[in-house]
Amino acid sequence: MFRGAYTALVTPFKNGKVDYAALEALVEQQIAGGIDGLVPCGTTGESPTLTDKEHDEVIAFVVKTVRKRVPVIAGTGSNSTAEAIDRTRHAKEAGADAALLVSPYYNKPNQRGLIAHFEAIANAVDIPQILYNIPGRSVINMNPETIAELAKHRNIVGIKEASGNLEQMIKVRALCPADFDLISGDDTITLPILSIGGVGVISVTSHLLPGETSKIVHSYLDGKIQESKNLFFKYNDLVKTVMGADVNPVGIKTALVLRKQIAEEYRLPLVPATAEAKESIRKQLDIHNLLSAPVAAGSAR
Repeated sequence: MFRGAYTALVTPFKNGKVDYAALEALVEQQIAGGIDGLVPCGTTGESPTLTDKEHDEVIAFVVKTVRKRVPVIAGTGSNSTAEAIDRTRHAKEAGADAALLVSPYYNKPNQRGLIAHFEAIANAVDIPQILYNIPGRSVINMNPETIAELAKHRNIVGIKEASGNLEQMIKVRALCPADFDLISGDDTITLPILSIGGVGVISVTSHLLPGETSKIVHSYLDGKIQESKNLFFKYNDLVKTVMGADVNPVGIKTALVLRKQIAEEYRLPLVPATAEAKESIRKQLDIHNLLSAPVAAGSAR
């Protein structure tokens, strides 16, 4: 259902508020660049520090700006099942095409609790839903058997896998129906995930490379495997530098600041990258001629 590359959008801030002009410019740049879809209010969008009002408004704004040109997958997860249902319901009402639901963090539910959580949301809101397994942030890992059980629900259509465990992903692919989407949640292993039956990536570095990231996926899916490999390896150092410079989204926001697309602003507890990290990102952008990218209308100056 959701093949291709989807950008996990940053949330630009300016003077303590969401910078909607910069966000609009990013959306337009992504669509013009050839991205397959957009994901507001995920990890990269600093969703934990958005107020409930901001969270709903950012999703509605992105949906309105996109105007159905590409699918919008709204980040609506929470460690509170009731809150996740409310966010998912709002995303549907706003016109989002699907919801992305992270594993409950901090609570540390067992596998039965995970099933109950996601089934409650799927039963409450009739919209395609993508599970998001990222144990590095949520502490708990969704086991392949749990994912396979949830895949039986008609509204649960795929999983964004960011566990880094390819062995687990192979088992997920083996246990789940063929039409259940396995989506990479880590730019650094998109190619390996495609090789085991993945159909796409929810990407961070596609902010810089929307068309190229989409081509990596579609070339592989179309059988042009060497073409996909060539592109993947061409940008591997850039991807590793941006993703490894600091905790996400600090690396990608730093790159966008260097390109003058957003203001350098975070919400605590996130802080700006070190001078050394900024320089490593600047060098990679320069190598790939990405520092001189044109600034879209509405971007931060």
